[in-house]
Amino acid sequence: MSDLRIPRDRDDDYSAAAIKARHELVREHTDSTLEHVASYSLDSGTLPGNIENFIGVAQVPIGLAGPLLVNGEHAQGEFLVPLATTEGTLVASYSRGMKLTREAGGITTTVLDDKMQRAPVFSFDSAREAKAFSAWLDEHFDEIAAAAQTTTRSGRLVEIQKFSVSKLLYTRFNYTTGDAAGQNMTGKATFAACAWIKQNYPGELHFLLEGQFATDKKTSVVNMLHTRGKRVVAEITLPAALVEEHMNVTTDKLWAARLRGQLGAFMSVTNNNGNHSANGITAMFIATGQDVANVAESSALYGFSELLPNGDLYTSITIPSLIIATYGGGTGLATQRECLELLGCYGAGGVRKLAEIIAATVLAGELSLGSAVVAEEWVEAHDNLGRNRP
Repeated sequence: MSDLRIPRDRDDDYSAAAIKARHELVREHTDSTLEHVASYSLDSGTLPGNIENFIGVAQVPIGLAGPLLVNGEHAQGEFLVPLATTEGTLVASYSRGMKLTREAGGITTTVLDDKMQRAPVFSFDSAREAKAFSAWLDEHFDEIAAAAQTTTRSGRLVEIQKFSVSKLLYTRFNYTTGDAAGQNMTGKATFAACAWIKQNYPGELHFLLEGQFATDKKTSVVNMLHTRGKRVVAEITLPAALVEEHMNVTTDKLWAARLRGQLGAFMSVTNNNGNHSANGITAMFIATGQDVANVAESSALYGFSELLPNGDLYTSITIPSLIIATYGGGTGLATQRECLELLGCYGAGGVRKLAEIIAATVLAGELSLGSAVVAEEWVEAHDNLGRNRP
């Protein structure tokens, strides 16, 4: 067995000495010098709670797309959008879509819902006992919510959804979580709620804190239908002449392509009938310090378009499970905070504004790529802007 061990300092594992010891380990046992990984401007003392065994940073290029014009309930005006990516053409494509939508008067955005879940499953000896417990939950919701509230200042239990199967009751404890994403918050609150339930329920029950029905960091129909994180819509009506001028396509061809794409999405049983929502969402997540694994859920998308009688095109996207934060997690790290400040979204009160900016960005990207595919410019654009090989 190898005696290779990663150095750690129990007293201060983020000190210069502890980091240097890990650098020396890497240089001694690998071919890497860490010349760039070990060069960074952030204060390592700010990292507890974000990473362990710290050695440096992964520098992802950030480009500005925009200006993006948003007519939202929370985001209003023009925004310069930071996109962190290594994919050539991405920033240019989103900027092209933003130019089209800006000249059409801007993208209208609406946050429809906001909830985060933990999903305990309760086990009984029979289906009738599970049924009785379901009714008991309804009768004691206020006490359960109060127990959950003891663990958090910003989270609030608003609903318990119930789904019975066999002698099991699967639940979804739905919370509002303020400006935090809330996965950890809801876990702690739901554990306190379940402890109160177990102590006060007159019958026997067993529970698992998570029955895999919140589908954390996994795509699921239940979250697309019932919301996880923010449910946000971005929509716009595009004049036919403007589309043809900027995108070199007609609206009827875009509409026909949408119909064909709908069928392809249906055949493939995908969570997304759009073009590439994950591109813009991932690039913004990296730039603004979101948990990037949440792209698995957040990239789910319902696209809807309508060719109007005068030839104009109404088009929209609905993101049903956008999991984001403007406080906590990685949002307070140096570069991520700067990007959130660039958008005017850092800290308290910024999360719904950020949701609307992300949704508008996604719609701009959908329009740009969709037009490029129909106009047969997609491959050429990648050849011109997306190749860095000799």
